[in-house]
Amino acid sequence: MNPWIQLLQIVLPSLLTAGVIFFIVRDFFKSEEKRKEAELKKQIASQITPMKIQAYERMVIFLERLNPNSLVLRVNKHNMTNKQLHHALIQSIKQEYEHNLSQQLFISNGAWELIKTAKEETIKLINIAYSKVQPDNSSNELSLTIINIASSIDKKLPHEIALEYLKKEASQFL
Repeated sequence: MNPWIQLLQIVLPSLLTAGVIFFIVRDFFKSEEKRKEAELKKQIASQITPMKIQAYERMVIFLERLNPNSLVLRVNKHNMTNKQLHHALIQSIKQEYEHNLSQQLFISNGAWELIKTAKEETIKLINIAYSKVQPDNSSNELSLTIINIASSIDKKLPHEIALEYLKKEASQFL
């Protein structure tokens, strides 16, 4: 028999076996990589989810504190003037907002935009109320004006809209 044919009889089955083994091993490593990737994603999700929930909690607190009624009651101190209260209200909102800036990493863009809008609209409401009072009068005048303007708005206040949105969005994590 021809030595080339004998060589082919030995090499061809070996190449075929090596090819089959190559594909089996390659598929095994691919499936193992996918399994490890899925496990890693699950592990990351288990660590991120509590942080997301905490971010939603903090933003709910921020929005509740943004409520004009609670904001005025919390910030207004005895013997303040309208000017002092106006400044203190704006500062309180800005400081609390800046304190919570990092929470935007864990909540949706839509939720964050509603939170920013709620902050800006509350500041506008305070500025409108301040434009209707005398700066040196008692801060009770500004307090009442803010509360009256907020209660006279027929639709939901921006902080209420953002709060509803956050609650709905956060419910998917519970």
